[in-house]
Amino acid sequence: MDEQIEVKVGKLLREKGLTLAVAESCTGGLVGHLLTNVSGSSEYFRGGVVAYAYGAKERLLGVRHKTLYEFGAVSEQTAREMARGARSALSADIGLSVTGIAGPGGGMADKPVGLTWAAVSAREGNWVERNVWDGDREGNKSASAVGALALLLKVLEMNIE
Repeated sequence: MDEQIEVKVGKLLREKGLTLAVAESCTGGLVGHLLTNVSGSSEYFRGGVVAYAYGAKERLLGVRHKTLYEFGAVSEQTAREMARGARSALSADIGLSVTGIAGPGGGMADKPVGLTWAAVSAREGNWVERNVWDGDREGNKSASAVGALALLLKVLEMNIE
């Protein structure tokens, strides 16, 4: 059986001596939950912010008011700012964020239910990924959390320091 993604991420963070902070919206803390299921995660996991409301994204993560109102909470731009904000707020080497529409309501033509943006912020740059899941609310939350960790794993495998 393959190793769980949170275990792979943890091994790479530990090997590289990097710390991680997360900013979550649609996943409601599920990314942090997965990360802390790994024994020894306190070596690399600084913590997380669950920022559901616009005001929380602005105050806790430094997402610009203009970004939220111009692009919306579920956007590439907001995901980038959330990842940078988590990294800064928790003094981590890497910030990981996820924002999306878990459903079953809330979708629109240009932003369907299941749409998720995940972002990674590190000294070397920023990476963003868009996914659209087709599950129910719980399934979309789970897929979004694992998808965010998958993006982080890809970035860690690129040999960032």
